[in-house]
Amino acid sequence: MGLILENFKMALSSIKANKMRSFLTMLGIIIGIASVITITSVGESTKATMNKFISGFGKNRVMLYVNYEEENQIDDNKYFTLEDVDYIKGKFKNQLAYISLSNGSVSTIKRGIKEQKVNFMGADYNYIKELSTYKIIYGRDFQENDVIGRKKVTIVNREFAQALFGREDIVGEEITGTIDGETTTLKIIGVYNKEKTIFDSIGGGNQTDAYIPYTIAGSSTGYLDMKVAENLNSVTESNKIKEFVTRYKQADPSTYKIQTLEEQAGMINQMLTMLSLGLGAIAAISLVVGGIGIMNIMLVSVTERTKEIGIRKSLGARKKDILLQFLIESIILSGAGGIIGTLIGLGLSNIATKFMNVDSTISVNAIITAVVFSFGVGIFFGIFPANKASNLDPIDALRYE
Repeated sequence: MGLILENFKMALSSIKANKMRSFLTMLGIIIGIASVITITSVGESTKATMNKFISGFGKNRVMLYVNYEEENQIDDNKYFTLEDVDYIKGKFKNQLAYISLSNGSVSTIKRGIKEQKVNFMGADYNYIKELSTYKIIYGRDFQENDVIGRKKVTIVNREFAQALFGREDIVGEEITGTIDGETTTLKIIGVYNKEKTIFDSIGGGNQTDAYIPYTIAGSSTGYLDMKVAENLNSVTESNKIKEFVTRYKQADPSTYKIQTLEEQAGMINQMLTMLSLGLGAIAAISLVVGGIGIMNIMLVSVTERTKEIGIRKSLGARKKDILLQFLIESIILSGAGGIIGTLIGLGLSNIATKFMNVDSTISVNAIITAVVFSFGVGIFFGIFPANKASNLDPIDALRYE
């Protein structure tokens, strides 16, 4: 133990004597570790935010839709209507927590010189409760009679209210837009709020979402939006519904397709994981470069300290003592670089996640792996120079100039 401590002190003394060279040697490790930590943390943060975003659409959510790959072979009566929804809802009332036509219209709402593009989406009365994490902050949610009675009402978000009216509480106001090809005046019965995420900036522009009863959003569509009861298996139940709809519509089995929320999340997660691994692998190349830099500097250090090695050996230092001295120095350089790189990586990932508007998630496993790997780099690339130093002949070393 005393020998290791002595070698540790000697290694620190050597590093302090060449501060700039030691820092430049560590730079490759620092950059590599910081890059890996940043990429990994941002990837994990994006996945966590994405999963949270998708879960906001409701667990066990399913989309049953017309297979548009065979659109030319599909008759109009194979599309879903309001009557179909009522019939399916009655047949599967114990299996379905939610079902509606997935329909809507994009319209530009004007008020004076202000205008706002709105995506009016059809929804059943329990949409916000079952399929979203939205909060009604003013007014009320839809009620069942709003949907059954085909009332011309809408729920808008607070951004729309601010943009068009300059205030958030606009319950009772009326707006006029185009719904299913017809000019329709809607009464605002509620204002909702949702958390901002990275996905708000994707393809949205200045468009905002508003909800209207699906019974006034359109009478026919190729999509059914459903949620299977949480105590049931979404895949099993949705396949039963698909088989029933196929028989009910007297359609070919290939007419309809199903996609579950879990499938969508799995595909996106897999894509993000592969992207993170690819970028991480590229960033890890700098670790190898950093390791080669450590080997190069340690070889230079061995050459510079050849006489010192000869003196130590002549005074009784063993081969393993010299080996340990230079190996510890290499490990300190790479380990310190790994720790510094980790701290920088955490700082950069925190900045990046704030800029991207995603929840910051730190991967403890990635940090441990990065630090351990950096020490491993020091051992791997330090063995050759340390072994070269330990094999020097003391007489030749003492004669070295």
